[in-house]
Amino acid sequence: YTSTIVLVVRKGNPKGIKDWGDLVKDGVKVITPNPKTSGGARWNHLAAWAWANKEFGGDRAKTLDYIKKLYANVPVLDTGARGSTTTFAQREIGDVFLSWENEAYLIEKEFPGKTEIVYPSISILAEPPVAVVEKNAAKHGTAEAAKAYLEFLYTDVAQDLAGKHFYRPRNKEIAAKYDDKLPSLPLVTVDNDFGGWVKAQKEHFDDGGTFDQVYSAK
Repeated sequence: YTSTIVLVVRKGNPKGIKDWGDLVKDGVKVITPNPKTSGGARWNHLAAWAWANKEFGGDRAKTLDYIKKLYANVPVLDTGARGSTTTFAQREIGDVFLSWENEAYLIEKEFPGKTEIVYPSISILAEPPVAVVEKNAAKHGTAEAAKAYLEFLYTDVAQDLAGKHFYRPRNKEIAAKYDDKLPSLPLVTVDNDFGGWVKAQKEHFDDGGTFDQVYSAK
């Protein structure tokens, strides 16, 4: 199963946020974690980059300037997604929170009537990794259980459970059941649009990458 990055706003969307371009407007406070320390924040960064890259026709300088303006609107750069969720939902800081889709629905459930979810014009296919660590499994005698769990994730039952918990099932027939909650939208992928995670990490999040270029110059 997968997820994507959405924009969580205050109830009634008082700042009129509809797409990535609205995040750099004056007076808009954006909540997102630090992509140097948060894996989840890297998806946010890449989703924003993908929008800007498309919006500006591949002009790297304009895309970089957009990312710089985006982080200039971030009042609190938490180290992780959990901290950012607390900042936005509990402390009520910020106008918009960049969030995994499933987390956005959990915020709605935990804080009813406080937030709304805005789907941008483009986002990114966010993929939770799953694998059997063979050495650990063999050491603890859990290899069979681990393999069975991994295989279970691809069954119809598990796919349906994923949908119920606001993840996007890989099984298209099951995914169709949740179209009303999880609408389709154009999604870039790390592999196709950023050359894979090794390249994306080096270009955007390692020392001297695009995040350092824009944030140190804030």
